[in-house]
Amino acid sequence: MTGFTDFCCEKMQIEPYSPRHLDSVIRLSLRAWTPVFDSIQNTMNADVYRAFYPNHWRVSQQKAVEDVCAAEDTNVWVAIDARSTVGFVAVKLHSEDRMGEIYMVAVDPDFQGRGIGSALIEFAVDWMKHAGMSIAMVETGGDPGHAAARHTYEKVGFDLWPVARYFKKL
Repeated sequence: MTGFTDFCCEKMQIEPYSPRHLDSVIRLSLRAWTPVFDSIQNTMNADVYRAFYPNHWRVSQQKAVEDVCAAEDTNVWVAIDARSTVGFVAVKLHSEDRMGEIYMVAVDPDFQGRGIGSALIEFAVDWMKHAGMSIAMVETGGDPGHAAARHTYEKVGFDLWPVARYFKKL
């Protein structure tokens, strides 16, 4: 499933990920997530944060993006605008629950605020529905750095279900 989208701009296209997109996806993700991880560092217990990211968050997040893009159980698409990769979305299907999960999503900061994130999410949700899923789920943080993500998810129709997650450094 590929195609042009009506959601943001006439030149933006969503297409299946291929390994040639990897470097761009990593770069845009790390740029997009810098303020998020700054917020996490400012709101999380310092010892817990260091335990989560002993070699810096960029190292673990780059590996996470590489792993997601290579995973056989994950479907990934990229948003292309003027021949540049400007965003991506990764989806996992949980067939036993008939639930599709938006596992990872990012938009290059230079292109944020143009509806690309919403277009990627709506594309992913439509794909999930066509794959036979009856529920779509996405998880994000409750800290200030994730506020834009929460806004986007709510804007495209996701309802918040609060979860409390506690951490303690051992």
